Amino acid sequence: MSSREIRVYRDLMGANEKWAAATRAWLRERGILMLNLIGSPGSGKTALLERMVGALRRESSFAVLEGDVETTCDAERLHALGVPVSQLLSGGACHLEAKLVHHALRDLAVDRLDLVFVENVGNLVCPAEFDIGEDAKVAVLSVAEGEEKPLKYPLLFREAAAVVLTKIDLVPHLDFDLEACRHHLRQVSGMRPVFEVSARTGAGVEDFTRWVLDRRPSRGAAAGAEHEPGPRRDSR
Repeated sequence: MSSREIRVYRDLMGANEKWAAATRAWLRERGILMLNLIGSPGSGKTALLERMVGALRRESSFAVLEGDVETTCDAERLHALGVPVSQLLSGGACHLEAKLVHHALRDLAVDRLDLVFVENVGNLVCPAEFDIGEDAKVAVLSVAEGEEKPLKYPLLFREAAAVVLTKIDLVPHLDFDLEACRHHLRQVSGMRPVFEVSARTGAGVEDFTRWVLDRRPSRGAAAGAEHEPGPRRDSR
């Protein structure tokens, strides 16, 4: 390196963090809870949301931002149930970025919402590393993936406010050690809540739905908070 040369290093995630912070403030101003569902492809994220639709409708107004690399398959499943849903395509990336989520949120009819789910791109690694402005991450793990996954991919399970263990109805048919999985989750996640659910039978879904609904901020508290306004998309 020449003595006349100055190397400049930038935080490549810095821009993402700014968008995430702006999104979080924007949501709080409006009293909207946003949860980031993260799990492997096929872990049952969409099926879980489908099963929750009826109970959620009775007590909330919600929408879903559906993240995928390609296709609108999962968004179409939720749309068929009458759920307000927008498709977010990552263009080959293994996670959603905060800027894309921010713009998608601003296109929703947020004046009628108190809850937004983001179903992130199927991946246990990258989405856990990127803040998208959510209030909380929720780790989704199916029993078909093996009980050791919390030890192999600890960041997600440390970051998550709750874990949803899906397809619990399959345990009798799999070589899956449920007690070992519970132990691994306690090792990594501490005492965070773990919901053992089956989207097929409905077992455990009511408890997770109640946990979600109880996390919503009150509209009055949100209206009284002062936050920096989020960045607005260029209208040109």
